[in-house]
Amino acid sequence: MGLLIDGQWHDHWYDTKAHGGEFVRESAKLRDWITVDGAAGPDGQPGRPAEAGRYHLYVSLACPWAHRALIMRRLKGLESLIGVSHTSPLMLDQGWSYRRDEGSSGDALNGVDFHHQLYTLTDPHYTGRVTVPALWDGQAGEIVNNESADLVRILNGAFDDLTGNRLDLYPQDLRETIDAVNADVYDHINNGVYKTGFATDQAVYEKHVETLFAALDRLETRLAEWRYLAGEWLTEADIRLFTTLVRFDAVYHGHFKCNLRRLEDYPNLANYVRELYQWPGVAETVDMDHIQRHYYMSHANINPNGIVPAGPLLGLDRPHDRERLPGRGIREKG
Repeated sequence: MGLLIDGQWHDHWYDTKAHGGEFVRESAKLRDWITVDGAAGPDGQPGRPAEAGRYHLYVSLACPWAHRALIMRRLKGLESLIGVSHTSPLMLDQGWSYRRDEGSSGDALNGVDFHHQLYTLTDPHYTGRVTVPALWDGQAGEIVNNESADLVRILNGAFDDLTGNRLDLYPQDLRETIDAVNADVYDHINNGVYKTGFATDQAVYEKHVETLFAALDRLETRLAEWRYLAGEWLTEADIRLFTTLVRFDAVYHGHFKCNLRRLEDYPNLANYVRELYQWPGVAETVDMDHIQRHYYMSHANINPNGIVPAGPLLGLDRPHDRERLPGRGIREKG
């Protein structure tokens, strides 16, 4: 995981020593919005109009943050409006790459070899981490937004008039609940597995692994009574949690030493993940080969021999028991 400094690529890992052994995630910097008519975003961000064929999504199939955007693209029926390119699962000395011989789709749109080149096409002097997902504006020739949480919300509403898809994963009356759940899940689970796995100090590791499993315990209790995180309706909060949980036993439990318990040891969470995996269109966005090869082969400081484990056997297609709780699917707008 490298970064650009004044437009120049540097293969630098995170400087945990500067933070007492802590992994500190850099905030996304490209935050323009897409709206129906190009009006400003919800917090006054510069807006661009929703248009068919104008935007292109760059992702890694291995990355949980990019996976959110892929699921939203599928649920909102945006495949014909927004193209997608995916990286190789390997993130080596040049970061994310578009090498077809390593399993990438290639980049037919811009023809770049490495993901960081999209950032310097956007800004020749860009400074910061080079991350996925990134939504590209083909008309302007630049990245619109590289914050996955923003992209989930953009895809939820900006293109509805073009698709006729009125599904709403961030309904107005549930937003307070969704935002509160998102804050807990982001800090303690989505980012918590990284704070645990990338820690370079024993005490820091122990602090974060305990915090992570305390959060999983809370959600196990919550999902004993609620079908989904916000109640009867599937929302963006579930999508944001799912992309971490579906990777948990396959990579975070072993590779990141998040091993107090397996996800499979939580009956409600395990059944919940199987339900979401089996939701129409979601399984097709999960590529466990990319997921395992990325983590085990890209982090030489954690797994220097690059051996990819044969297991575990996840059985995500097994029946789940979530029908015992009331659920109403995804709400429609209006």
